Amino acid sequence: MSKKVSSILIGVSGEYFVAAELSRRGYVASITLRNTRGIDIVASNEDGNKTVNIQVKTKRKRVPDWIMSQKAESIIDKNMFYVFVALFDNNEKPEYHIAPSKDVATSLSKGHKKWLETPGRGGKMHKNTTVRIL
Repeated sequence: MSKKVSSILIGVSGEYFVAAELSRRGYVASITLRNTRGIDIVASNEDGNKTVNIQVKTKRKRVPDWIMSQKAESIIDKNMFYVFVALFDNNEKPEYHIAPSKDVATSLSKGHKKWLETPGRGGKMHKNTTVRIL
């Protein structure tokens, strides 16, 4: 029997899946506290001389889009990565998609600009919003 799981727990489970996968591959992965703004996981090699920050985005629905915020357009850091996790069914393995923050920022910015320039229903122009679709 499948139970309805809250979006908060979906997000947390995505973080744990990513941390487990990184650990399985030989990296040290530490899930941050909730008050660590914009960073869900700090990962390093076993020697600790190379570290990256990871923001995890998790979804359950089989839709192609990832909902993000405007602030992601300004996150451009060579040591910051996004891991997009798709959790569809309890019996399926998670799908992971990894992208550098610079690529995500560029894609969000270009996509939002195009959306603003494209008329919506009834030919009306879209109004600006802080929501971004990847």
